[in-house]
Amino acid sequence: MNMTHTKERPYPETERALLMIDLSSRPHPELSPAGFRGWHLHVATSLAEAESLLQIEPFIVGLACFDWNDDAHNEALIHFFQQHHQIAWIAAIWPEQLQDVGLRRMLFENFYDYCSLPLGDNMEHLSIILGHAYGLYHLQHIESRKLESDAPFEMVGASPLMLDIFEQIRKVAKTDAAVLITGESGTGKELIARAIHQRSSRRNHPFIPVNCGALPESLIQSELFGYEKGAFTGASQRRLGRIEAAHQGSLFLDEVGDLAANLQAHLLRFLQEGTIERLGSNQSLEINTRVIAATNIDLETAVKEGRFREDLFYRLSVLNIRVPALRDRGADKELLARFFFNKFASDHKGQLKGFTQEAINAINRHTWPGNVREMINRVRRGMIMSDNHMITPQDLNLETDSLPLTPGENLKTLEEARAEAERTVIEHTLSQCRHNVSKAAKVLDVSRVTLYRMIEKHHLHHHKDSTPH
Repeated sequence: MNMTHTKERPYPETERALLMIDLSSRPHPELSPAGFRGWHLHVATSLAEAESLLQIEPFIVGLACFDWNDDAHNEALIHFFQQHHQIAWIAAIWPEQLQDVGLRRMLFENFYDYCSLPLGDNMEHLSIILGHAYGLYHLQHIESRKLESDAPFEMVGASPLMLDIFEQIRKVAKTDAAVLITGESGTGKELIARAIHQRSSRRNHPFIPVNCGALPESLIQSELFGYEKGAFTGASQRRLGRIEAAHQGSLFLDEVGDLAANLQAHLLRFLQEGTIERLGSNQSLEINTRVIAATNIDLETAVKEGRFREDLFYRLSVLNIRVPALRDRGADKELLARFFFNKFASDHKGQLKGFTQEAINAINRHTWPGNVREMINRVRRGMIMSDNHMITPQDLNLETDSLPLTPGENLKTLEEARAEAERTVIEHTLSQCRHNVSKAAKVLDVSRVTLYRMIEKHHLHHHKDSTPH
């Protein structure tokens, strides 16, 4: 995760760091160091000097006083403030400068506030603006660091379900046994596989992913096992397969449930014997790799229906990790939205500040059928489509979730509405209690028998008594 943030020096409350960029050709004696009580003032008289100070000092707030004249100078200013959008900038400018449309736009897009020169008796007003800006941006910096520290595996989550996943990753990474990761599409199964590899003894060797569902059946055998020169028409030279390339490392088989029956047999043999044969060769090669598989289908059902080999299933599922759907992760939805906003913020030159409360409400209401992948898509779309500093539900294309129903559209009876609300509460409570029926019954203040009856009533059988592996 490549989130940049400012290191923070523990200044006492009376010595908060303030960067002042003084590029004005007009005198402004009220902006002398003596006027900034409670601030540790650093003055830069050029953008280059300011850049140097920013490399060594953790500034949260900055004061800028500058001329606005020729185009080259103005462009340099715009570029500088866009590059350092994580700082709360306050401008000290002369009233006549505000007649320029370009300057007004630059202030609107890049500055927290401005004050007019000369200040006269308004120095206290500037101090209040600086204090407010420091407090607000200080909280934002804390939140950014929290999001980074809470993502130990380049994944974000604070819900009980995700904390359990993190703990499982730590345990699984210590062994070499095969792992089967299951969950809906878009839940981050490959991220979990990479996290296991990165924390294992194989971390310095290759991690080789193979999407079994994306490769044509005619190619996947040669992709997995490799081939010798002349093995088939067009095989002009030897090629190593993905399994061989993962020697000493980890092989990640995504969508393993899509493997054809004949390839399931080849994979089973490799898992049993630890050897492969390239196409066109009779020589067995010993391969030492850890296999991590993932699927979004129910392999146990596939085994019962004869679509997946039972012996291969047990070979792959020595250890199991079930990834929860985003809709079951409670407050993680808002946490993820803010995480991806911060991650992509550098692409937007600091013009965006976050989400409106209506957008957060829409994010929490949405069921996220596409899971984290959909979240990334909607946040990026919202950041591109937004015309304001704050992203709205309309920017995220979630506006229909909060619009009132039009007459005759999707109307429900009172009984249907009650049943829908009841089902939602039961699903949410089971999720928060990690699908422990006894705990959920206590939270809902009903007996276990009553809760089981409700689970049956709402066809929630797939949740009943299930617990993360």
